[in-house]
Amino acid sequence: MTLLYQQTNVSIYHNPLDHWLYADWTGYQAVEQVKQGCEQLLLCMLARQTYDVLNDNTNVAGIWTGAAEWVGANWFPRMRAKGMRRFAWVYSPSRFSQISTDTALQVAPPEIAKVFSTVAEAEEWLRERRDTADRVKRFTQRLR
Repeated sequence: MTLLYQQTNVSIYHNPLDHWLYADWTGYQAVEQVKQGCEQLLLCMLARQTYDVLNDNTNVAGIWTGAAEWVGANWFPRMRAKGMRRFAWVYSPSRFSQISTDTALQVAPPEIAKVFSTVAEAEEWLRERRDTADRVKRFTQRLR
């Protein structure tokens, strides 16, 4: 994986083998840090033309509900409008962080993200969706 962006609370990588971005969030999340990290993720998605995201909150501590509504109501719609296809979100083991994730998803457009307990589950889901999309694309091309 190639590191694209790093700040104290998030590192964003491009995974060229699986064709997705990997965002590794760490520690306590301040509102402005979340917003800055999310905006960088949007920029990385566009720069790399990579429209699947694995968003890993495994290492997030504490609550970040101050930014959750902005993530769901503002950022997610912009991500979708710019081409995001799939967003796999790995829960933090912190119950408070899970509440923040759930809050973001409650105000987000329907079916914008799928939540997982482990990175392995998220990776499997992204690969399955990509493989299914590839099969449909090949089938459609054969029909032409």
